[in-house]
Amino acid sequence: MFDEIANQPDAKADHGPALQYLTFTLGDEVFAMDIRCVREIIQHGSMTMVPLMPDFVRGVINLRGSVVPVIDLQSRFGRARAQIGKKTCIIIFDSVSADEKVELGLLVDAVSEVIDIAQANVEPAPQFGSSIRREFIHGIGKVGGEFIVILAPERALDITEMAELVEHA
Repeated sequence: MFDEIANQPDAKADHGPALQYLTFTLGDEVFAMDIRCVREIIQHGSMTMVPLMPDFVRGVINLRGSVVPVIDLQSRFGRARAQIGKKTCIIIFDSVSADEKVELGLLVDAVSEVIDIAQANVEPAPQFGSSIRREFIHGIGKVGGEFIVILAPERALDITEMAELVEHA
């Protein structure tokens, strides 16, 4: 599906500068995030559960000697916890908090591909009607007649806000 979408004329850079986005699915919905903040993608594996964490913190993993918290994006959006399947992946990305980079893992149902979206084809987040908090959305990308929700990871996965939620758990 996305190979066809990525090859559509409006997905190319002829409508102004294009950025690359990693697309992934949560249930039946397609989301994207700027590829520049993605470090790597790994298969879901064993996680260590951490007591007294909110539901959206699924646990931590050992990534080459570093402890990396894994955030269940479904749960972070206020939905039921993600079900682990054959294609479940963890997107490792850098989150910045107070000028400090923190590695986080993002649990998603499946990673699709990297696509180009021209900046002219990105609309602002809708004022209403979204299934997730508006401030979590960078914009809506128009790609080959389809719409893809582009996340704003610096807001959706804000370390300070998530830490405050952990303190109140």
